[in-house]
Amino acid sequence: MTQKQPNLLFIQADQLKPQVLPMYGGPAITPHLSRLADNGVTFDNAYCNFPLCAPSRFSMLSGMLASKIGAYDNGAEFPAHIPTMAHYLRIAGYRASLSGKQHFVGPDMLHGFEERLVPELYPTDFSWTPSWEELRMDSNNNASGVIRSGVCKRSVQIDHDEAVFYRAKAKLHDFARMDDVPFFLVASFTHPHEPYYALQQYWDRYRHDEISLPDTPLQPEEARGVHTTRMLHHAVLIDSGITDEHVRTARHGYLANVSYFDDMVGGLIGTLEDTGLLENTVIVVAADHGDMLGEHGLFYKKHFFEDCIRVPLIIHWPARFAPGHQSRPSSLLDLLPTLCDLAGLSLEDHAPHPLDGQSLVGACEGDTADTAPPVYAEITSEGVPEPMFMVRNRQYKLLSGGDAPPVLFDLDSDPHERADLASDPAHADARRELEALTQAQWDPDTLQTLVTISQRQRRLVHAAQRNGKSPNWEHQPEDATTAWLHRGPEGYNEWAWKGIDEV
Repeated sequence: MTQKQPNLLFIQADQLKPQVLPMYGGPAITPHLSRLADNGVTFDNAYCNFPLCAPSRFSMLSGMLASKIGAYDNGAEFPAHIPTMAHYLRIAGYRASLSGKQHFVGPDMLHGFEERLVPELYPTDFSWTPSWEELRMDSNNNASGVIRSGVCKRSVQIDHDEAVFYRAKAKLHDFARMDDVPFFLVASFTHPHEPYYALQQYWDRYRHDEISLPDTPLQPEEARGVHTTRMLHHAVLIDSGITDEHVRTARHGYLANVSYFDDMVGGLIGTLEDTGLLENTVIVVAADHGDMLGEHGLFYKKHFFEDCIRVPLIIHWPARFAPGHQSRPSSLLDLLPTLCDLAGLSLEDHAPHPLDGQSLVGACEGDTADTAPPVYAEITSEGVPEPMFMVRNRQYKLLSGGDAPPVLFDLDSDPHERADLASDPAHADARRELEALTQAQWDPDTLQTLVTISQRQRRLVHAAQRNGKSPNWEHQPEDATTAWLHRGPEGYNEWAWKGIDEV
């Protein structure tokens, strides 16, 4: 039987900001991603919907804002009853496999996938649950992640991604032997997530003295927004001893790891070519969020600045889509409807309720109609004392939440987000429009209560489970030789460097 539905390969990076990639005007050396972009559709204004790993991924997989499914932070359970893109695609007749991290928390480690080829990298229990009531400002990501950067011989991240790559390649060969059955394969890598350590061969692809410093340095205290100030203290970046050389070294390591990820992408493309699968395979490349990488004095994530909230998005299928760029705002919420559309599955017939995204197939086919809905994002994790919200239309972006004054940026005239226009009468109409969208989307008081209760519940359960025998929510693949990849529940910076063999 001749297969009519396209195969679907979703390649996911962790913490990859589009601003460094050449198809977005950046300096990274990525020949394989560039090849995909040259022959695919590049979305220039794609966003995550929560600038933190687990909530972003749960939102993307479900096609729903994280707050609607209780995915409030990195320690939140992904409920098993929530349908994911894997569930929908299996309804459409696909074989669904996952190689790599998705940050799943809870007893269900599959969420619609038939198999996991590599175990989770991070804790699967409630150990990373924050507490707003204790006003904890500590972070798993802090200044040491910047200061400790450079060249390594080995790292936990390299161990993980090599396993992801190997198992994903092997799975593609398995799928090639079932050419009458379409597949959905997710290959999810941890690079270029910090630590900003890189192998020498990738470090050497860049001249250190040519690594640029941030375009937008830390503003004076009186000019910083409330959320920026919170994040600076949350990640202990104020008076931390970080120098320009530390920043340059961290950015060098990050770019090197982007090139490392690119080589993984190239290897998967090569496998598709070798197996004859490339022509009928849609390749999607995206990330869960970006990285501030020193812009505005910040590193890592948990902010609504463009460096953190925007993500790369490339959809490659030359058999149907002409190459080019698409400027309409889009988000990771759109991936589920897009993949279902490509698979020929009607969400109107199968989804139990309307989803928050919409298919990008029309945009891939060249539709430039100015009808794209606004993009929404939220933060309900550690580092903030109340929910924070973002709404973006084609020109403006509004940040709001709690007692913090709203912040308004005109992205057309101010892409680096240096001028807050929220108090400017000339932009009052834009502010009112985005405030109305925010109020229609969220009920802050109710959400505050739900988040606080969820934190209390999970922290109590975790405390109880540490007293005596604990349930094991880990998932081991049939080949359990990669079990050692998981490093335990301790803080990120306590174990991320364990596997680093410094040069």
